[in-house]
Amino acid sequence: MTTAPVRDARTISIWDAAHAADARRPRSLQTRLGASDTICSRRAGYILAGAERTNEGDKRAAILGTYIHRGLLEDARREYNWLVERTVADDLIRGHVDVVQLDAATASRLPKRHRPVEPAEVVTVEDVKTKSARVWDRVLRYGPTAAEMRQVLLYAGLLSTVGFSDMPGQRYLHRLGPIDVQRIRFRFVCRDTGEEHIQEFPFDEWSSFEARWWVERVVDAESVEELRRDFDGPGLSPVCDNCPFVKHCWPGVAPGKPAQTILVHDDADREKALAEYVRAHERYRQSSQVKKKVRAMLDDSPAGVYGENKLGWSGGNDKEEPDVQAMVDMFENADLTVPMVPDVPGMVNTLRRAGMAVPLRKAAGQTTARSISVTRAPSRP
Repeated sequence: MTTAPVRDARTISIWDAAHAADARRPRSLQTRLGASDTICSRRAGYILAGAERTNEGDKRAAILGTYIHRGLLEDARREYNWLVERTVADDLIRGHVDVVQLDAATASRLPKRHRPVEPAEVVTVEDVKTKSARVWDRVLRYGPTAAEMRQVLLYAGLLSTVGFSDMPGQRYLHRLGPIDVQRIRFRFVCRDTGEEHIQEFPFDEWSSFEARWWVERVVDAESVEELRRDFDGPGLSPVCDNCPFVKHCWPGVAPGKPAQTILVHDDADREKALAEYVRAHERYRQSSQVKKKVRAMLDDSPAGVYGENKLGWSGGNDKEEPDVQAMVDMFENADLTVPMVPDVPGMVNTLRRAGMAVPLRKAAGQTTARSISVTRAPSRP
């Protein structure tokens, strides 16, 4: 006996509650530029201009990331007494630093109850990022994006010049004044597997000045339209697909046409686009040829770790096909009519409709396609 699933038509999705709560978060309502908003020049400009957010996007993955992020930081605060989600700001920008780990000398200036369980070697500004398995190999290879690096540099720059903000709950931190930041750290966590990857960089004051200049350029712009689009647009970039200002940024798109068509206004634009297409195609052709050659070179190599890369193989297994003679025997034993000319697809369908397993045999001399897999080698302890 089987039971048909029943769903009450009045049952609402739990995601309705999640999206409603997300819409009320300060980050979703702010009109002042935060360090985490520096992902794209034009997007930052729309925030400063107070533009209406007209695109909700699919926020489910981001909301899940927020839950994981918040839970990890809260547990780290309770277990290690880390400084978590502390506010930094000046007249240009503000933000909430995920983690600030103080060295022993700086921590000793705090009341004992606020000191970390284990001081850091040097003052470190840390940012926790959750990532999907789809982009995890890229994270391992290339680390933080330019926008992610800019965000942490802004945090570190504010700490090193003005210190923690003077506000309830952290006035004891504000009294420390400017902090001697020496290191920035990225802690990446894979949302699908829980794997953790850490990358550290010395704090560079000039790089923080450059990040601040990026913000100043956005603030000083006379109009949002003069700011560049830092991504390729909807349909080509997930950042644009989920941007709340995508309709402002890509207006006047004809129905059924790609948004990028608004970038072409005349024959000069078409000439420039075609030249870029030809250059990109040539680079693609050359890269494809290199990949084909290297793939052929590695065809006889065993799977394993070679330097910074891990080589793996999939496929290459014996191919299976329906065993016609075995099916004929099954038909005769079941008193089924055996086709005079073997109809393999028809016999397979008959057996499946009868709930019987289709007998298979190895196809002589045939194997499944063999695919190469190249991923980042695991870090050595």
